[in-house]
Amino acid sequence: MTKIYIYCLFDQKDIFHGVYSSIKSAHRDALKICNTSGAPVLVEVGHERRIPSLSLLRNLFKGELDVKVKYISGNQSVEIIKTKLKE
Repeated sequence: MTKIYIYCLFDQKDIFHGVYSSIKSAHRDALKICNTSGAPVLVEVGHERRIPSLSLLRNLFKGELDVKVKYISGNQSVEIIKTKLKE
């Protein structure tokens, strides 16, 4: 049985923006949605904020399931949720 992971993208108003099979595409679109203000985009990890990168996102999701990662910039925020397809 093949494990297929999907990444869902929601904004701060819980508006669905898309579902992705590629973590790279989900990361790219999260940055694009958050980067509308002049403030830098950051990733919220626990109570800490870090500079977003694809490798950071991969490490946060590694081995985890049904996890939310939040991108924040000024008054804009986006959540990426990792889950898997179930048969």
